[in-house]
Amino acid sequence: MIKDRIRRSIEAKQELLNNHQLLETVHSVINVIIEAYRQGGKVLFCGNGGSAADAQHLAAELSGRFYFDRPPLDAEALHVNTSYLTAVANDYSYDEVFARLVKAKGKQGDVLIALSTSGNSPNVIKSLIAANERDIITIGLTGESGGKMKSYCRHLINVPSADTPRIQEMHMLLGHIICELVEAKLFSK
Repeated sequence: MIKDRIRRSIEAKQELLNNHQLLETVHSVINVIIEAYRQGGKVLFCGNGGSAADAQHLAAELSGRFYFDRPPLDAEALHVNTSYLTAVANDYSYDEVFARLVKAKGKQGDVLIALSTSGNSPNVIKSLIAANERDIITIGLTGESGGKMKSYCRHLINVPSADTPRIQEMHMLLGHIICELVEAKLFSK
């Protein structure tokens, strides 16, 4: 049972490794984020549940550090203010929690990285719509279908799996690669 789960994870990552088009998209995303930072922009993240945890983790890698000490990068997971989150969910709807913050914090040239294993989370989709209205660069991390999100993402990283744990594992793998290469290119030693 344990070895089977490890094997499935390896197989999913092998499919990712062999997907040259998807890896090229990841390369493009790295360059987009670097350019946004060079132009004084920031990176916003959103997601629900495990994707929220991944969003917060990746925002911390950029705003803190990854491999070495360097100046902080402006990155934020949009769900971390629980007073805001519960007020907006109560007063408007949960579907609005990320979109309202994109409208408040985002500006042209910033980047929104939206995570959803299904690609169908209504609040994540609404954040992408709000970002597109403001000419914020939209990046989606989803499972293989891309879900409804694929229509709203300038760059879609739809990892080759329909299994939620495998999708999340690949999101974190790619997220770490993105953070590592953004850091290395912006702050080469």
